[in-house]
Amino acid sequence: MAPGPTIFHHGAPGAGTGFGSANESVIRRPVAPPPCAITTSIHDYFKYINTVISIIVFVVGLVGNSTLLRIIYQNKCMRNGPNALIASLALGDLIYITVDIPINVYKLLASRWPFDSSVAGLCLCKLVPFLQKTSVGITVLNLCALSVDRYRAVASWSRVQGVGIPLLTAIEIVCVWILSVILAVPEAIGFDMVSFTYRNKTIRYTASVCIYYKDVKDWWLFGFYFCVPLACTAFFYTLMTCEMLNHRNGSLRIALSEHLKQRREVAKAVFCLVLIFALCWFPLHLSRILKRTVYSQNDVDRCDLLNFLLVLDYFSINLATVNSCINPIILYFVSKKFKNCFKSCLCCWCYSDQQLTSNGHMNGTSIQCKSPEPNNLHTDRSIRKDSD
Repeated sequence: MAPGPTIFHHGAPGAGTGFGSANESVIRRPVAPPPCAITTSIHDYFKYINTVISIIVFVVGLVGNSTLLRIIYQNKCMRNGPNALIASLALGDLIYITVDIPINVYKLLASRWPFDSSVAGLCLCKLVPFLQKTSVGITVLNLCALSVDRYRAVASWSRVQGVGIPLLTAIEIVCVWILSVILAVPEAIGFDMVSFTYRNKTIRYTASVCIYYKDVKDWWLFGFYFCVPLACTAFFYTLMTCEMLNHRNGSLRIALSEHLKQRREVAKAVFCLVLIFALCWFPLHLSRILKRTVYSQNDVDRCDLLNFLLVLDYFSINLATVNSCINPIILYFVSKKFKNCFKSCLCCWCYSDQQLTSNGHMNGTSIQCKSPEPNNLHTDRSIRKDSD
């Protein structure tokens, strides 16, 4: 296996960085350092472990996110502002799961890019990074929107609204998707199929061929796709805490204490989503930054470091992929309402009608997890609800 193409998707550390184009390879090939004495590769058992993990993430993510979308779509009283953003988040995760995992598993087991000798391979070479970055952008921007939404809910703590998706939230979701697509366009433009020879073997893989974009990409991804959601959450949650401390007293607040408790529960759920996002994605960004700053092509000890980076990179990719399936699990444990709805959708044969219709609270909305009859729906809507 080549030292980098199969593992580092944005250019091989040992070979790819000197082969951005045909002319560049001619110039840099004579000064390339000698190859590693020991082939830097991933052991077969690691491939199989990675494949098993990927299959589990694929199944759990597909079932969990699909169920989450079904819950929000089928229950009208679940169609509120934060749940609409959560649905957008789940749809972005589904894109990541269905596109990224199968391609990564194939590359790992076959040690080659799918259809690398055909036009279909070139199309996949541009489409896969584009969809990957679109999905991550959707996740990042939705988390930012959820943090802003929680602050607005607390800042207007005396406001109680009915069920429905606010126009502002709908506009935010549309903007999130449009901006995510626009920011992912450089991935489609800058990637191409690259060939190089390693140990008398010609290898084709996908890599960024735009020199400027390749130089700034890792820092751009770390800054925007990782630091921005964390900074946004920290900023608005600090404002939210100050707002809640400033309104500790007052008869209206006492009257709405249960209502505010439910809003705090949603805020806790959003905070958990952001925290898990940070834990899942930090190792991958760390791996790429280490490759950019610590790894040197002329270092005599580069082969040992490269072996470490190969393992760290695949571990990080797996952990980042886990983030796309874990959000429904977080909501299951944090939200009583989502927990009841998941049970009714996935395990309805294990629960009586009385259990399925038990009310849970999140976002200030009382719902029945089981789809209500038309005449019961109006009765449920007469209960106090809040789209925040």
